[in-house]
Amino acid sequence: MFDQLFERPHALLRQRAGPLAKERLVYLRALADQGMARSTMRCVAEYLLAVADYLRLRERPDAAIGQPEIERAAHRWAKRRVKSARPATERESSRRRFVWAATQWLGFMDRLQPTATPPSPWAEIVSAFAGYLARERGLSSETINARCWIVQDFLQRLGTRVDALRELTIVEIDRALVDKITQCGYARVTVQSYAGALRSFFGYAEMRSWCRPGLATAIKGPRIFPQERLPAGPSWDDVQRLLAMTQGDRPTDIRDRAILLLLAVYGLRSGELVRLRLEDFDWERELLRVTRYKTSEVQLYPLDGIVGDAVLRYLREVRPRSRCRAVFLTRRAPFRPMRGGLWRIVAVRLRHLGVVLPHHGAHALRHACATRLMAQGLSLKEIGDHLGHHHPDTTRIYAKVDLAGLRAVADVNLGGLL
Repeated sequence: MFDQLFERPHALLRQRAGPLAKERLVYLRALADQGMARSTMRCVAEYLLAVADYLRLRERPDAAIGQPEIERAAHRWAKRRVKSARPATERESSRRRFVWAATQWLGFMDRLQPTATPPSPWAEIVSAFAGYLARERGLSSETINARCWIVQDFLQRLGTRVDALRELTIVEIDRALVDKITQCGYARVTVQSYAGALRSFFGYAEMRSWCRPGLATAIKGPRIFPQERLPAGPSWDDVQRLLAMTQGDRPTDIRDRAILLLLAVYGLRSGELVRLRLEDFDWERELLRVTRYKTSEVQLYPLDGIVGDAVLRYLREVRPRSRCRAVFLTRRAPFRPMRGGLWRIVAVRLRHLGVVLPHHGAHALRHACATRLMAQGLSLKEIGDHLGHHHPDTTRIYAKVDLAGLRAVADVNLGGLL
């Protein structure tokens, strides 16, 4: 591996004779398997040599290294490597790269000492609540994590005394909800979700006799009128214009076309798209398997030919070679499932088209999918099944968007009925 990265004899000799050569080789091969570029790996190899030297890893083969020690070594490295006459930004950049290389490598070798964080006094209670949501309610891990975060955020207001939960009153809960609007600037819809998570928690806390009875039913979030906000998505003509932007041979366009088609045709949530795995595409039976983001239930779809062709082209021509089973991976090594890039993929292209929407992210295409199905005459039950809705009220709001259908109803000639 060293001879593939370094050509000059003295550089090659330095890498082979340096401390922990075997361990550095194993790590570099792992980076190569992830598809890291040769130039990047060469830079990493240089930093690994410095990390092994400045942290004296050969002299203490079994010692775990903590973050403070890494920071001190990085400061010494940057100060010596970058002369004082050079810009301070260059020294800081060198320091950060040393910290990154040391943290990643030591973590790979299981020699990174975990950062000590004081345990939360509420950790046991929140953990029990999470177990209840998983066992009794069957909620997905994403939903459980979201609710537990809200509960932990609220419980921090009570300080460190666990018995403060038993003394809590509805007035204090209401004050916390008001603060989310007045001090934190939360929208009413967000505060309503916050209140719903607290209502779920205090219902469980009452069963465990952790708090006063009646708190759960007394929690009221901001009033949200049913269907007061219409789902806003681009028209299907705008969606076709959006897809037309991805025609071409650029790797980015090939990837984005597959993503946009999955979002628009199947109405997938962004969390459902990033969870797609290679085995979720059954090419022989032409089926697509989707794991629902909120419930973790599995739903099968017939695989549309155009969508399948776009995904196949991405897999064959663009997707990096990686052991990771996720369909859509980052373009730069180390390759990992895409997370935060979906919003930008949709929003930038929609704004380039001049489409005016309250929100330009991936969820806008889910709304576009629903309104298109409504315009095609599908029933609310069929649309809800396609989108993975459990409650008909979630789908019913799209009936208000179908203005053409509503006008058709209004124009019916009642004849002699009146």
